[in-house]
This record gives sequence, C-alpha cells and structure tokens, in this order.
Amino acid sequence: MARIAGVNIPTNKRVLIALQYIHGIGPKKAQEIIEKVNIAPQRRVNELTDAEVLHIREVIDRDYIVEGDLRREVAMNIKRLMDLGCYRGLRHRRSLPVRGQRTHTNARTRKGPAKPIAGKKK
Repeated sequence: MARIAGVNIPTNKRVLIALQYIHGIGPKKAQEIIEKVNIAPQRRVNELTDAEVLHIREVIDRDYIVEGDLRREVAMNIKRLMDLGCYRGLRHRRSLPVRGQRTHTNARTRKGPAKPIAGKKK
C-alpha cells in the first residue's frame, strides 16, 4: 500500500482514482499530477515503482496544499469570518446554511435532526 501525504492509497485502483483519496485532490488535480510525473492514466498503484511513488509524493508536497494543511487553512478561514462578525460568520456560528439556502423547510443537514416543539399537537 502506497503512502502519500499521510494517506494510505488503495493499491488495486488506477492511479488517477487512488490519488483522489487524498483530501484536497480531485479529478482535475489528479490528472495534472499524473501528467507532471508522466504516468499512464490506466496504470494501477501496485504497478508503480518506488521511484514513481516518490516522485508523485514530491510533486504533491511541492505544488499542492493537501490533508492537514488544507483542513487547517479552511478552519482558519471560517474562524476569521466568525471573529469578524460578518453575515457568513454569523451563519457559521449558528450552524445554519451559509450560502443563501432557505431554512423554513429543509436545511436539515446543517441544522441537525428536527427537534419536537412541546404543545404543538394540532
């Protein structure tokens, strides 16, 4: 099992798909990495040599923000909005939808399970 950016990527999948197991790397960035390292897209992780895995690791470390650093950066951005007291920060603080979605109905993912209101039987 290859370990890149602190993540064990699956060995039996294609490199393009396996790289997407790393937080911060999606289909587009995985394609860019494969092109930089000159690996065929249909190759599987278990077919890679140690040198190729090392080269992939170096490219990711040098050119991309992934995993812990990315999570920390996102958390700091949210904390900054909350400290500013701007509208988006207030929405984050109250755990309500931030991007203008309705909350009268729906928004259950963000608000959590519905809480019953006492005395509202009829």
